[in-house]
Amino acid sequence: MSTVVLIAVIVAALVAVAVVVLLARRRPRRPLPPPREEARGVRAAPAPARPVGLAARLARTRRAIGDRLADLVGRGRLDDEFWGGMEEALVAADVGVAAASEVVARVRAQGPEDPAAARHLLRGALVDLLAGRDRDLTLTGNPAVVVVVGVNGSGKTTSIAKLAARLRARGGDPLLGAADTFRAAADSQLQTWADRVGVQMVGGQSGADPAAVAFDAYQAARARGKSVVIVDTAGRLHSKTNLMQELGKVVRVLDREAGRVDEVLLVLDGTSGQNAIAQARTFTAAVGVTGIVLTKLDGTARGGVAVAVEKDLGVPVKFIGVGEGMDDLVPFDPEEFVDALIEES
Repeated sequence: MSTVVLIAVIVAALVAVAVVVLLARRRPRRPLPPPREEARGVRAAPAPARPVGLAARLARTRRAIGDRLADLVGRGRLDDEFWGGMEEALVAADVGVAAASEVVARVRAQGPEDPAAARHLLRGALVDLLAGRDRDLTLTGNPAVVVVVGVNGSGKTTSIAKLAARLRARGGDPLLGAADTFRAAADSQLQTWADRVGVQMVGGQSGADPAAVAFDAYQAARARGKSVVIVDTAGRLHSKTNLMQELGKVVRVLDREAGRVDEVLLVLDGTSGQNAIAQARTFTAAVGVTGIVLTKLDGTARGGVAVAVEKDLGVPVKFIGVGEGMDDLVPFDPEEFVDALIEES
C-alpha cells in the first residue's frame, strides 16, 4: 500500500471518530436513576398502602344487594316487580325472609315518591333494625374475662389474636388461655399468635379438663396483673349436647372464680349464611352469648346475615372480620355497614 493511500485511510478513520463523538455530545442525556437505598444498606420505605374502605371489603354482598337495587331504581317504576325485587335482593344476601319482608313492608308503608326515595328509606329501615344495642366490649373485671366460643373452622383462634392485638394497641395487657385441649397442636397455634401479637399465653396438657385450664389462665392473669384474660375454647358442633355442656362448665368455673364473665363472644363464619342462626341460638342457650364476631365477610355475598342474627336473637354483632390482616377485625357500625351493603359497586 502506497504512503498516500495509507495517509488517506488514517484521515478517513479520524474523521469517522470525530463524527461519532460529535453526535454523542449532541444526544440528550438521560438523568441517572437515584441510588438504591438497599445498596447503602438501608431498606427503602415501601409506598404507603391505599386505604380500603368497608364497602370494598364487602364487595360481594354489595353486588348482591346494591347492584340489584341500582337496576331496580334504574327502571323508574314503583310497581310490584320493584318491591319483589327489593325483597329478593335482601333474601339473597341472607338478611332472612322474615327480616326482608318486614323491612320492605316498612319502606312501602312510608309511601316513597319514586324508586330513589324507596332506596333511601330502605337504608333507614335497615339501620333502625340494627339500632339500640350496646356494641362495646364490657371489660369491668380485674382482670376482665372474655370467653370465645364457636364451631370448628369459624376463625375463632385468629379472631382471638386480632382481638388481643386490638386491646394491646389501646393500652391493654391481655393474656390468652388455651382451653382447647382436644384439637392437635391447638395450644401451639395459639402460642404462635400470642408471640406474634406480643402477649402471654397459658395452656395445658393435651386432653386436660378445659375448665381447669381456663381456671389456671384466670389465676395467672390475676397474679401477673393482666387487664383481661381471653379464653379460647375447642370448636364444637352446636348439635353435640355433651360438648355444649362441657363448654357451659368452662363458663361456670370462670364465673365462680372471677365473680362474673364479662363477655362470651360467639364467632360465626359469615359464609355459613342462615346456618349461623341455628348455631347462635344453641350457643346462646348453652352459655349466654353476649356478642357476635362475624368473620370472613370479605369473601361472601351473605353479609346480610348480621341483620338476621340480631333480629332473631337480639344478640349484638360487636365485631366483623373483613380480611386476614391483624387490623381486619373492626367494630360493627350499623350505619357504615348498611351503607356498604346498599351502595352501588
